[in-house]
Amino acid sequence: MRCPRNIRNYSITVNIWRRKLAKEIRDIKQFIEIARRKDAKAARIKKNAAKNINSKPVTKFKIRCSRYLYTLVLDDPEKAEKLKQSLPPGLAVEEVGAAPKKK
Repeated sequence: MRCPRNIRNYSITVNIWRRKLAKEIRDIKQFIEIARRKDAKAARIKKNAAKNINSKPVTKFKIRCSRYLYTLVLDDPEKAEKLKQSLPPGLAVEEVGAAPKKK
């Protein structure tokens, strides 16, 4: 029995969408190992300011590999600076600022 056309297209779309999801990494050493892989194409670093008085500024590191986008979130600025310096020199690193606020 054949599957109806709309259900078959939906399952193909969902499978493609699932494959490109981001993976959050919580270990710095594991993140550095991922950055050293051959399929790591580029890295983006985004620094977010503290949203309120009690919160800390957050730095997000994102590495694009062939299958997944790996993300690491650090709230310690010193660790973030050390990690930035320890990224491989062959990796294209881009620093992204905060997006402009909409009116």
